[in-house]
Amino acid sequence: MRTTQIMSISLPPAMVRQFEEVRKKESRTRSELVREALRAYFDKRYPAVTPTPAALAALRRGQTAFRRGNSVSLAQFLNGLKPPHHRPRAKRVSKTAGKRSGAR
Repeated sequence: MRTTQIMSISLPPAMVRQFEEVRKKESRTRSELVREALRAYFDKRYPAVTPTPAALAALRRGQTAFRRGNSVSLAQFLNGLKPPHHRPRAKRVSKTAGKRSGAR
């Protein structure tokens, strides 16, 4: 039993030329390129998760900030996530430790 189905499509000549250029440049088969294009289309138009209005607003704010140049590189971001270097504290001697050693 086949796991795929054959499908025919019609494209304008200019689109076929562009399609073939991309396909050859990326060393892909026609089927691979069409499958990837359809996946991208479906993901964009029909996302698996529908964002909340608050999430969409946050994305818009982030896009606006990025366009203004208010952003950091990945390295800067990752460095900001590292915990600060702590020097270990000196161990405290308990008050009863001296009594146990015989000192009074």
